[in-house]
Amino acid sequence: MAEQITILDKYGVDVGFKLAYERVISAEDIDLFAKVSGDFNPVHMNDDYAKKTFFKGRIAHGALSQALLSATMAKLPGLVIFMSQTLNFVNPVRIGDTITAIAEVTSTRKDKGIVNMKNTCVNQKGETVVEGEASVRIFEKPA
Repeated sequence: MAEQITILDKYGVDVGFKLAYERVISAEDIDLFAKVSGDFNPVHMNDDYAKKTFFKGRIAHGALSQALLSATMAKLPGLVIFMSQTLNFVNPVRIGDTITAIAEVTSTRKDKGIVNMKNTCVNQKGETVVEGEASVRIFEKPA
């Protein structure tokens, strides 16, 4: 019997496959994210307030970094469906930071098209700001 080619084989997705997405975080990004999410925590929105915190200034929403990881994983070939994610926010993201979101395949379940990935966001200094893991499922793109 002929071996069936899986969706992951078809698209060349296997352990070690890596994607990245880079973005400079602006005050406008934070303002728009607050508007979309409804999260108007003053540490994100009010510089005077944020300067009085241990952050010593405005920081981006953690979920904004998560969204960059989502955008990175969406670059996988095929129809990509997000299944789960765990994250640790280890350093703040500040206005003007260049954030590189990296998703690297650590394991697969070829029979189901499931891909497990290491997720990392680093800033322009090489400091990790977010780390975690995610799972996505890849399907054939609709015709």
